[in-house]
Amino acid sequence: MGQAMPDNDERDPLDSWLHEQVRPLSPPPGTFDLISRRARKRKIRKLAVTVGSVAAVAAGVAVAVPGVTALHVTTPSESGNVAAGPGRSTTGGATKPKGSPQPNGSGHLLAPTPTASPSGGGTPAGPNPGPLPADFAPTSVTFVSASRAWVIGQAGSPGTCFNGSICTSVAWTSDTGQTWHGEHAPVAGAPAGPEGVSGIRFLDGVNGWAFGPELWVTHDSGNDWQTINTNGERVTDLETAGNRAYALFASCSGTSAAGFAADCTSYTLMTTTATSNDWVPVGGATSGLTNGGAATSAVLALTGTTGYLVAPDGTLYSGPLGGDWQRVGTVPCQPGTPQASGLPAHALLALASSTSLSLACVGPSFAGGAAVETSSDSGATWTQSAGPGSAAGTPTSLSAALNGTLVLATTTGIYVQPTGATQSGGGTQSGAATQWTAGTAASSGGMPQGGFSFVGMTDDQQGVAIPADTSLHEVWLTSNGGSTWSPSPIN
Repeated sequence: MGQAMPDNDERDPLDSWLHEQVRPLSPPPGTFDLISRRARKRKIRKLAVTVGSVAAVAAGVAVAVPGVTALHVTTPSESGNVAAGPGRSTTGGATKPKGSPQPNGSGHLLAPTPTASPSGGGTPAGPNPGPLPADFAPTSVTFVSASRAWVIGQAGSPGTCFNGSICTSVAWTSDTGQTWHGEHAPVAGAPAGPEGVSGIRFLDGVNGWAFGPELWVTHDSGNDWQTINTNGERVTDLETAGNRAYALFASCSGTSAAGFAADCTSYTLMTTTATSNDWVPVGGATSGLTNGGAATSAVLALTGTTGYLVAPDGTLYSGPLGGDWQRVGTVPCQPGTPQASGLPAHALLALASSTSLSLACVGPSFAGGAAVETSSDSGATWTQSAGPGSAAGTPTSLSAALNGTLVLATTTGIYVQPTGATQSGGGTQSGAATQWTAGTAASSGGMPQGGFSFVGMTDDQQGVAIPADTSLHEVWLTSNGGSTWSPSPIN
């Protein structure tokens, strides 16, 4: 027999460890909170995908169904910044523009059709053709070439529009107004008081802005719009040229029914580049402009290289696009109270070139109620000539063609002063020789009752005007320098 093993209770150490009770280790602090947060994020992402899919389907249905009162984008986001300045707190950087349009000359409308998209790749797709909303009432128009234009206004009936009351609508044409198409519009109401938009300007057919009093931007030909945070200020005027947009940001009080630009007492000139959403002050000289605190207006005009600003007190500022602006003189009349369109009621500015300025001065102190002041030396000296006379009504808008022809919109019609029709020279000459002719309707229907609220020339021959009676649902076009005009119905 073999030797017997010793009889004792000791076991192998590994065997003892396996028979002990297992006590799990506690996780590091915050582990369960982290797991909960990650779970919530996964649920939110799944919900966002579901909602986005539903929104895409809904958007497709909205475009496909005819008779939609307005075309709109989804809920806006405040994507832009207003840089530090008087009463401002945010600073944003500028984005280098991708293209450089040619001079517009008129200071209002003309810029070329782009050859590349903002992203730098290929030709822009252009605006999407959609159904036109019913009862389109235009308030502002912008041409970017001889054939392509956008118009903004109100359409439909409040209570039946997008979200019940938002009736702001946009239409566009690529054949000089022969046909119009509906397009997405900023989700903004009518410009009453501090809300809504009433003006539109495109720089290059891709980058555009809707304003007055809010500020919105598009970088894809108007297919999508985003709102810009102006820190509570109203945008009363906006123009585009070169590779920039310039705007007047105003400090206003109250919600006067006289228009979005009423009750404004301080103005600052702001600028941005074509593809940027960040606005910065042009400089100290054009910031906080006032007329002793009185409610008044201001007006802005641009050429392809130079800009001019008439301040509320009649001071004239000028500078290169992209550079600082400085005081260059005083104009013969102050802007005064604003019209419902936001334009001044007493001083209407237009540019034929970077040194040639024209100013329509309106008021009882002028013979016939209005006079035209011209300057060929960047506003250093002015020459006065008579306006078209009291029978022509009250001037509302002035434009200058590249050849120097002046086109004046009034409460009765449109009047044209051909280039060279007035005396030239420095100083002020009251009653200088002048020649104004009334524009006529190409058809037998005659010009619209109430005249026009806006006129602009895209080149020496082509121009556009908006009737004061927006219920006509049309803009008017000329192709012979303002001699004859024809309506272009937006329907």
